[in-house]
Amino acid sequence: MGGQIPFVRDMEFAYGEPRQVSPLIRRVVANNPGPFTYKGTGVYIVGQSDVAVIDPGPDTPEHLENLMRALEGKRVTHIFVTHGHADHSPGARPLAERTGAKVYASGIEVKPTDSEVRMEAGDDLGFRPDIAVADGERFSGSDWTIEAVSTPGHTSHHMAYALIQENALFPGDHIMGWSTTVISPPDGDMDDYISSLEKVRDRDFATLWPTHGPPVREVRAFVQAYLEHRLAREAQILAQLEKGRTSIPKMVTEMYADVDKKLHPAACHSVLAHMVRLVKHGRVKAHGELSIETEYRLATA
Repeated sequence: MGGQIPFVRDMEFAYGEPRQVSPLIRRVVANNPGPFTYKGTGVYIVGQSDVAVIDPGPDTPEHLENLMRALEGKRVTHIFVTHGHADHSPGARPLAERTGAKVYASGIEVKPTDSEVRMEAGDDLGFRPDIAVADGERFSGSDWTIEAVSTPGHTSHHMAYALIQENALFPGDHIMGWSTTVISPPDGDMDDYISSLEKVRDRDFATLWPTHGPPVREVRAFVQAYLEHRLAREAQILAQLEKGRTSIPKMVTEMYADVDKKLHPAACHSVLAHMVRLVKHGRVKAHGELSIETEYRLATA
């Protein structure tokens, strides 16, 4: 459910072909469309001679060769990865081996998704950067400067990257123009996510270049709508508790009545992420360990 989020879904591209999308940015889209990747993984090449690559995508021979063709005549100095999921990070190591560049990402370990419901393209548990980056660190090429922007929430180790020269942010999966973002506990954390959204909103970037889908141009309004969507969902949960519905599956049956029931298990995980935040802030109490099966009630009840 998107609420009033002004989603953007139209994008011009051809699989495997580099397209200049801004003065300093080219994008190559991998041919891996799907429910979690939209049209596919958009790999960004930043710079004109010494270049950085952001989120190299899947480790497939065809995709790697397409990237290498796009990089002909360039010197790759940095490979940045937003997070260790199978549609973002596996291509980093083979690309590093072919180019001699180092891989940069958060040093926080990639944790497995603790869910029987498939919520993502898959965890890349073997992913390790060559160089761990921290929030606020800057890296430069001949015509670009990139700043690491810590954005936990989708995963605990999620790192976005700002291109200073264009006041642009590569938000990975933190913010996507075409859809809301999956937040699935225990590694996904709604409290961290909302704080990270506020952080990005208040930076007043001119453009967001998500790994999946087209750019977001009206950034502050879009991120604010993302935030309001999450807070409206919390209000719905509190209203369900006021009605005496104490279990997440019962809440989801009503809250997502107009959504395909096949998606209800995933919706339960999203509601759980909100519930963990509400318990943390003392607005809800839980009878036992925080899980989908747990009984919840309003803290004032």
